[in-house]
Amino acid sequence: MAIEEILASKKPYEGRILNLRVDTVMKPSGTVTTREIVEHTDSVVVVAVDGEANVLLVRQYRSALGKVLVELPAGKTEPNEHHLQTAHRELQEETGYAAKDMEELGGFYAGPGYSTEYLHLYHASDLALTKEQPHPDEIMDVFRVPLSDIPAMIEKGDICDAKSVAGLLRVIHK
Repeated sequence: MAIEEILASKKPYEGRILNLRVDTVMKPSGTVTTREIVEHTDSVVVVAVDGEANVLLVRQYRSALGKVLVELPAGKTEPNEHHLQTAHRELQEETGYAAKDMEELGGFYAGPGYSTEYLHLYHASDLALTKEQPHPDEIMDVFRVPLSDIPAMIEKGDICDAKSVAGLLRVIHK
């Protein structure tokens, strides 16, 4: 398979969460064009299932969309942090729960046409409410839904972000 050759690269924006890189590339046909790439660190997404086969979900406002979404707990990996540590931390920060068992189920790219972000998927079980409350910067509503109700919620569009749909379906079909 032919690949594109990077002729030049610049970063017009470097931020706290992401960077924007603009590459000038030559396609295999010889055509020169640009690619706008969002550089983002790896992240995790956690499907936390309790002893009664309920999944922990969060409702949170997403300013990019201007609306509240129903999602799985997720977040970016901090520098020098292993993905498993991130999964435990994000579950606790977003839900107030800890998991004794955390199984890695692979992962997926968030948007490979424009972003470098890779999401590591974890299945959390044997959950316990911690004494610590969710992180104060995390403004979300945590609730439980029977795992058996998830396909209908996806079908109706109640759960509509890619990481949550992919993660939930992966656990359902495990």
